[in-house]
Amino acid sequence: MMTIESFEEAAEVVGKVTQETKLVYSQYYSEQTGNKVYFKPENMQATGAYKVRGAYYKISTLTEEERQKGLIAASAGNHAQGVAYAAGLMGVPATIVMPTPTPLIKINRTKSYGAFVVLAGEIFDEACETAYSLAEEKGLTFVHPFDDLAVATGQGTIAMEIIKELPTVDYILVPIGGGGLCAGVATLAKLLNPKIKVIGVEPAGANCMQESLKAGHVVEIPSVSTIADGTAVKCPGENIFPYIQENVDDIITVDDSELIVAFLDMVENHKMIVENSGLLTVAALKHLNVKKKKIVSVLSGGNMDVITMASIVQHGLIQRDRVFTVSVLLPDKPGELAKVSALLAQERGNVIKLDHNQFISINRNAAVELRITIEAYGTEHKNAIVQALNDAGYRPKLVKTTGTY
Repeated sequence: MMTIESFEEAAEVVGKVTQETKLVYSQYYSEQTGNKVYFKPENMQATGAYKVRGAYYKISTLTEEERQKGLIAASAGNHAQGVAYAAGLMGVPATIVMPTPTPLIKINRTKSYGAFVVLAGEIFDEACETAYSLAEEKGLTFVHPFDDLAVATGQGTIAMEIIKELPTVDYILVPIGGGGLCAGVATLAKLLNPKIKVIGVEPAGANCMQESLKAGHVVEIPSVSTIADGTAVKCPGENIFPYIQENVDDIITVDDSELIVAFLDMVENHKMIVENSGLLTVAALKHLNVKKKKIVSVLSGGNMDVITMASIVQHGLIQRDRVFTVSVLLPDKPGELAKVSALLAQERGNVIKLDHNQFISINRNAAVELRITIEAYGTEHKNAIVQALNDAGYRPKLVKTTGTY
C-alpha cells in the first residue's frame, strides 16, 4: 500500500538523485484564469521528466538477486530514460522496449544512459507486450511504468515537495497516461491535506482513465489518437486504479489543438520547452471553473525533438491567425503583383509565400489566381489585411493553411 511512511522513505531515496524543481509562478496564466497559477517544472529533471523518481525508488526496493537478473521496461520515452538513468547509477543492466514512433531524441538519450533499446509496436501497449515476453524469455525483472505501487510512490514525492513549498495549495493538476503519477500525487496530497483538490488531465484521444472511472473498473479503449505520445495509453493500471478512484476529484480531457496553443504560450511567456503530455495540465487551466485559487500544474516532462517543435510552432501560428493564406483574382498584366505587394506592405503584412496560378481561368486576361501566405500580429491584424484587399476590389478568399507553409 501507499502510506505516509512509504512516501517519506521514497522522498529520502529519490532526493539523492533528483534535481530541485521549485515552483514557478505564472503571471500570464494567473491573469488569464483569475487564479494564482504555479508550475512544478519536472521537465527540468536530469532525464527531462519526473519518471526518474519512480524508477529509482522501485529499483531501490528490489533484492540484489532481482537487480542482477537485469531490468526490462516498456516506455514511450520518459520512463525509458528514468529506468536507464537509475539503473546506470546503481550499476544494473537494463533493456528498454519502445514503440517504433518514439521520437529519436528519447531513443538516443535512453541509449546514452547505457540501456539496450528494442523498438516494437506502434503504441505503448504493444511495446509492453513485447517487454513482458522478453522478461519471461530471458528472466529479466520487469519495471512497469505506471501500474506498480512502488513506482507510483516514487512519483508521488512530487506532492510532498509541492505542499512543502506551497502549503495552502488548493488544486493540483496532474497528467494521466496509465495513472501512476496521478495515483501517487493524489494519494499523498490527500494524506497530507484532504482539502486539496487533485485533477487528472488526459488527452481527449486517449481518455482511458476517464472511461474506466465512468465504468467503475479498468477498461481498455479501442484506440488512441493524440500528439501527447507520453500519455497515449489504451488501458490504465489495475493496481493503481483504486487509488485514483479514491483520491482524484475529477478528470479533464483536452484536445490536441489546445496543446499546440499551450506550447506557444509556454515558450513565449516562460521560455520553457514542455512536451505535449506535460502541457496537458497547462491546457486544462482554462477548463477549471474556479477563481482566486492557488493552482499547481505539474509539467511532467520536456523531451521533445526539434522536428516536432517546428511542426507545433507552425500549427500554433496558424491557429492564432499569425499566419494565414488568402486567394485573390487579378488580371494577368504587368504590375498587378506589385500593386498587391504594395497594399500588403501598407497594411504591414509580411509575405511568406506566393503561389501564382495562371490556369485558374481559360481567360487569363480576366483572372489569374494569386495565393498569398501572410504573417500577421493576430486575428485583428489578419482581419484588417483581408478587409484592405476587399476594399481594393480583390475579393479575397481565405484558404486553409497547412503546417508546412
